[in-house]
Amino acid sequence: MRWLVGWSSAAAAPAGRRGSARSTANGGRRAAGYPDPHADSRTGHHVDHNAGRSSGHNSGDAYGSRDPYDSYGPYGHAPHTAHLPDGSDGVLQPVGAQVLWGGPDPLWAVGDWRPDEIRVVEARPGDRLAVFGCCGATDEELRLGLIAARGGAFRHLTAWPGSYTAVACVGRRITIAADLAGARPVFHVPWAGGTAYATAALPLADLVEAELDFGHLAALLACPEAPEALGEGTPYRGVRRVPPGHALIVRDGGSREVTSYESSASLVVGAPPVDPEAAVAGVRDALVEAVRARLTAPRHAAEHDIDVGAVRDPGPVPGMGPADRQRARGGPAPGVGADLSGGPASGTLALLAAGLPGTPGTVFGSGAAGAGERLLAVTFNDLTLGGAADPNGTAGADSHLAELERAHTIADNPRLRHVVVTGGEETLPYADLANGPLTDEPGPSLVTAERHRHRLGAGSADHFLGVGARQVIDAHPARLADLLLDRRRRHLVRPVAALARAEGQAQGQVGGRSLRVPVTIYRAARRLARTPYRDGVVETAAQLRDSSFTAAAFAPYPEGGESAVDASVAALTWCRPGPAARWLTGEALAEVSLRLEATAQSRPSVERPGERRARAALARAAADHRVLEQAVEIRNQRLHSPYFDNQVVRAARGLPEALRVRPGARASILRAALAGAGVHDVPPGWGAPTHATHHAALRTGVRLAAEQLLELFRAPLLAEAGLVEARVVRQAIQRVARGEQLPVEGIADLVSMELWLSRLLARRGTCWTGAAAPRHRAAAAGVHPDARYERILPPTAG
Repeated sequence: MRWLVGWSSAAAAPAGRRGSARSTANGGRRAAGYPDPHADSRTGHHVDHNAGRSSGHNSGDAYGSRDPYDSYGPYGHAPHTAHLPDGSDGVLQPVGAQVLWGGPDPLWAVGDWRPDEIRVVEARPGDRLAVFGCCGATDEELRLGLIAARGGAFRHLTAWPGSYTAVACVGRRITIAADLAGARPVFHVPWAGGTAYATAALPLADLVEAELDFGHLAALLACPEAPEALGEGTPYRGVRRVPPGHALIVRDGGSREVTSYESSASLVVGAPPVDPEAAVAGVRDALVEAVRARLTAPRHAAEHDIDVGAVRDPGPVPGMGPADRQRARGGPAPGVGADLSGGPASGTLALLAAGLPGTPGTVFGSGAAGAGERLLAVTFNDLTLGGAADPNGTAGADSHLAELERAHTIADNPRLRHVVVTGGEETLPYADLANGPLTDEPGPSLVTAERHRHRLGAGSADHFLGVGARQVIDAHPARLADLLLDRRRRHLVRPVAALARAEGQAQGQVGGRSLRVPVTIYRAARRLARTPYRDGVVETAAQLRDSSFTAAAFAPYPEGGESAVDASVAALTWCRPGPAARWLTGEALAEVSLRLEATAQSRPSVERPGERRARAALARAAADHRVLEQAVEIRNQRLHSPYFDNQVVRAARGLPEALRVRPGARASILRAALAGAGVHDVPPGWGAPTHATHHAALRTGVRLAAEQLLELFRAPLLAEAGLVEARVVRQAIQRVARGEQLPVEGIADLVSMELWLSRLLARRGTCWTGAAAPRHRAAAAGVHPDARYERILPPTAG
């Protein structure tokens, strides 16, 4: 896991402990704000790392004796106050960190960052900007953004192509911006009279010895897509999250401010309409630039691909395909690759990456790329599905075989090198739950980590993923209420008719329930449009406290993809419970309902219901993808999700709602993006839904892993924390294994939360090192009742 961490301390360093007189010449100049004369023009990195290290350790001059408060990083010996700001003498710094700059506001990078993934530029002494990740801006553009941020226009720090985190230090004012989607979050916590911040919550929890926030964990299970319940909290008590689209500003180690850098949409009914063609062109350009930013970055390969003595790909081997030979070598293929599932999202990225002129995917002549500079396209074939359609009949033409056929058709592109990775029962969800890394936060993707790791093991060093396209481009069902607020009833005709046709096909006939679909959808949309935000949230809170809600814990569950109409009607609300809410205890549900009511009373929203629900769904998807990245991390591999990039999200938010709600809008928008890159032929069935196979795999996984899941919930930590009753969860697992229509996504939420808790409490180390570090460890009290805290009740009237 890669993260950055720093703090802004209100306390000064102890006298004589700042180490400025002991730093090297270049390190001292950089710490004072001067540019490095030996820095690379592209990345801003100091080139002669080993020479600087040698001179610092072996020379006999005054610089050879290093102060313990100096840290060596890629920019030389940077003096910093890496000590406890409360005045004690203990040294404290992250484990395995490299310091980027010092002073009273130090910044570290932790993890296996690539050299081109960390860039530091300076505009004048004392003003510097660090960019972590893949950023398509040049050094001059970064300096211009720093100058703009110095004047307060820090939105410019988020307007470059790519996915990155920017930290601007102007004097003693630090600005760090979270992205729009939530895939690159920022966390902060008060500490020692100042503020500590990081791109991971666990290091900050270790720093302040935070205990678990059981109210937040209950909200994650009860209402995972409700910002009213989650708020700005994290699973660790006291550690706060910067909301998507906001930035954290810390001044002089004291004042702390979280402010939005993105303008909200206009609520004026008479606002000028957006040109659909211009909006689609904006999405196309943003997507092309996002892909180009990855392709123009330096290419990377694993050690075995560049080591002379390493074993290279021996070529065709009887009984071994390219993916098998690559896994035998022990790492991803060099260069750039992409997923190719057969859907429009991954297919668009693969064709864009392969079709952009002058940017081939792989490195010629290295490893498995000896056939030429072609993009590696990876398709996963789930053998457990047997090529049959979903048993509920909702997959239709988008059966597993049809999806594979589209992938093969796309792979006919001569600039693609197609690899099919097969997986059986060993790659189903809930496989190999005993092994896995500790992620920063819990997420339902923990139960599918082995499935994704098996596919990504055959991928490239830089691998494109098509996740996020549905949440970024598609229209949330609640946007139908936004159309009613704009008095655009005629735009409801197409989506409602499409839902009626889908309902008729699911029933095998046109009639019956399908004839009532238009009235049902229109009533639900009109009810949401007429319901104030506060009333809608309070209604959900009352639903959680209603005894009939928990009494229906094992009632049939029509949502979750079985019926598009039922899912759309359920989504036409301001807030709704998640699939695991029905199995929580009454105490946990009551606590979540208090959170909902308190938020509705104290912070009323002025957003449209569709816009707010869409932002919440995007944030939930991005957060789960971040957990997935950490759970399936493979050495020397980077996963790229361009649909979560700031510029792509901005361009997609500019799409008019009337265009979004049209059937097949995502497929047509992505087709326009391909046309702008010169790709005009797409396979038949382009844009067909592809989520049915995911639900089928989840159900099959529960059936095959039922004994392991029952053993996991024999004495679960969730029950010890008072969030669930073990007996109820075991009964739910048994019923799902028998084939009953219960929310299988809820089982995934519970299992992933239990896994995360067990891995967190089983850890013995900490993220910090130094004389004061041994006592710093999060969740040291476990999940015992005495570790719980006093509930925060909603404000009383008057």
